[in-house]
Amino acid sequence: MSTVALPALDRAALSRLTPEQRPQVDPAELRTRVVHFGLGAFHRAHQAVYTEHAAARSGEPWGITAVAPRSAETVRALRDQDCLYSLTERRPEGSVSRVVGALTGALAMGPDATAVDALLADPEVTVVTLTITEKGYHRSPRTGGLDTAAAPVAADLVAASGGPLTTVVGRLAAGLAARMRVGAPPVSVVSCDNMAANGAVLSRVVRDFVRASSWPDRMEILDRMSEAVAFPSTVVDRIVPAAGEADRAAAAAALGVHDALPVTGEPYRQWVLEDSFAAPRPPWELDGALFVPDAVPYQLTKLRLLNGSHSALAYLGTAAGHTTIADTLAADWGARLVRALCTEVAPTLPAGGPDPGSYAYDLVVRFRNPAMRHLLRQIGSDGSLKITERWLPALRTLRARGTSTPVLELALAAWVHHTRQADVLTDPAADTLTACWGPAGRPVDTVRALLRVLGATDLADEDALTAAVADRLPALRAGRVEI
Repeated sequence: MSTVALPALDRAALSRLTPEQRPQVDPAELRTRVVHFGLGAFHRAHQAVYTEHAAARSGEPWGITAVAPRSAETVRALRDQDCLYSLTERRPEGSVSRVVGALTGALAMGPDATAVDALLADPEVTVVTLTITEKGYHRSPRTGGLDTAAAPVAADLVAASGGPLTTVVGRLAAGLAARMRVGAPPVSVVSCDNMAANGAVLSRVVRDFVRASSWPDRMEILDRMSEAVAFPSTVVDRIVPAAGEADRAAAAAALGVHDALPVTGEPYRQWVLEDSFAAPRPPWELDGALFVPDAVPYQLTKLRLLNGSHSALAYLGTAAGHTTIADTLAADWGARLVRALCTEVAPTLPAGGPDPGSYAYDLVVRFRNPAMRHLLRQIGSDGSLKITERWLPALRTLRARGTSTPVLELALAAWVHHTRQADVLTDPAADTLTACWGPAGRPVDTVRALLRVLGATDLADEDALTAAVADRLPALRAGRVEI
């Protein structure tokens, strides 16, 4: 079916859809009570779906205004569609598409700064969520706090007294400061990014920004924030591949309307949240979200098993000539890698989370889903930020105990190999990483240099580890994965 002759997706087009394909709520009845930073596919396939279902099942008008830090084009496209978009679940037995109606608005952070600030100060807004990826937090690899010397952060600190702000951390800090100044009700700010203790991380970088600002009332703002702003930690889980032309065509064929911004996802989804909110929130538990006293065991299980396996598959699969996760799982070593990595890392996980053995079994089933086309290149992007969370803490723990770490060494070697391939390397530190490859240097020296770029000087100085990683490189250069 050609998408050219089809009507565009918008509210007027909803009557063309079957009841099962329409939003779970009437978008016209929602109000903006949640602000979300990061208008990417993952938010639209995860938190927005939970919020739509929570509104539908509670009868409460929980709507989301989503803020795009950079992509004004996405904002325009969403506005043209009355903030509607389609979600296609890629199930092994066949895909199912429907329209999601959780969004009440779409803003571009720069051009719409005044509107963003007004919402952050609005008493009716009681939840702010974020999916801005690890690099959006501008953390110092040395301290873990805000890197105030990073050029975008330094510029925002200068601009914080009235100029344009370009980082989400700066925009959020300024918005919360304005909210504190007018005495608005408490608010919960929820990181949905893949970082251990992501609530504490977000709290620290926001507070660091306020502390480093030139605002004369910054100490009063920090005091007020300690009483009126909560930063719960969360764990989000759903595999959401980047959508392409084939996905647009499939959504159009299923729905009979043209959606410029479809998203796709696996059937599985999970949301675990620390139950420490400061203000009213959507009743996400009505859609299966789990509220727990401590999210850390769930966070570390997901980071080290799912995300850790994903990164390992991305770099090893790329070295072996594969393109997607499902293709890599079809290799004779794919499932063995996932199980072996999970077995190796499981002793580093705290009690109170999912059973690692069952979790690993489910991962293999999810990764094998033939309907999913999750690109290794997408998963392997920003590796210098991701693997510091996904691999290195477990690696340190295990080696401190004297435990062998062959699978993590193999994964690390695959990342090292990946950094040499400038044509596939997508990383904020790309130039620094590729510079570690001297024209005639020893492989072990390259491994050490790359680990230092990650801020892992302790691991770089461990001769047995760096030698073991370097020894894996010849096989990877030949496209062989040896587990």
